[in-house]
Amino acid sequence: MRDYGDRDHDGFVEYARATDHGLVNQGWKDSWNGINFADGRLAEPPIALCEVQGYVYAAYLARAMLALDAGDRAGFESWSSAAAELKERFNESFWLPDRGYYAIALDRDKNPVDACASNMGHCLWSGIVDDRHAGQVARRLMSEEMFSGWGVRTLGSDMALYNPVSYHNGSVWPHDNALIAAGLMRYGFVEEAQRIVAALLDAATRFEGRLPELFCGFSRDEYATPVPYPTSCSPQAWAAATPVHLVRTLLRFDPWISQGSVWLAPTLPSGFGRLHIDNILLAGSRISIDVNATGAKVSGLPAGLRLVREPRMPLADALAQLLG
Repeated sequence: MRDYGDRDHDGFVEYARATDHGLVNQGWKDSWNGINFADGRLAEPPIALCEVQGYVYAAYLARAMLALDAGDRAGFESWSSAAAELKERFNESFWLPDRGYYAIALDRDKNPVDACASNMGHCLWSGIVDDRHAGQVARRLMSEEMFSGWGVRTLGSDMALYNPVSYHNGSVWPHDNALIAAGLMRYGFVEEAQRIVAALLDAATRFEGRLPELFCGFSRDEYATPVPYPTSCSPQAWAAATPVHLVRTLLRFDPWISQGSVWLAPTLPSGFGRLHIDNILLAGSRISIDVNATGAKVSGLPAGLRLVREPRMPLADALAQLLG
């Protein structure tokens, strides 16, 4: 990322294809028109995607954690500082104060690409979003233009290229929503996260228990069932992993083995009933989790691990405490 991903040394990782062949867009939204302005113009590469900067931020924090575990104080401080600097620059360059959301990308001229897209939900997940902006991001993601009732659309219905039957410009992707739900939960937007989880699990029942790669972005008010996307893959790996991630998000289950702690603070929506999960591999052992109306129980927790019955603070804050 540092030596090859930042092509022009502006501090952000960007992409551009080396020849006239291959994919124009090289993020997860890799369709030819997937990165666009609010007025429908297409962004020209090199393109720095907002969620990619979040992934870089998370990688820096993870690297700092590895340095901490290895007793490398200098490395710990260096990678923590790199994460903090990136977060500050990201919020300066990508935030659109007049729109109340983050640009999906910066284009080749460093102009913010101002379409309202689901990508900024990944930024919540990684933690690169400034706390002062998180509320506006959450409200926009859950707005009528973005949330279809079955999930968050890839592109807002008030954008020029919106099409509920497009691949990346108005459809609903389960894996995308799983990360958005986790991001909302991370910043304390519990009810909003629960709404996305419930919508996706409800959608799964309309697909015979199997979430597809994507489905159309029509409003739930228009159609009583999610409209299938004609060429959606099913099964598909991202979609298959989605329910597992959704359950983890509801459980707020977060082990940090090297620090000797496992965080668990379930927040199941009303009506979900009892949840039992067996055979979770943790620190060389297998644990079980039971959740009901009266609380949560963990069986088989390895010796030396402490169960913390509250949400874990963001990794950046935890590392800052350890640094201090």
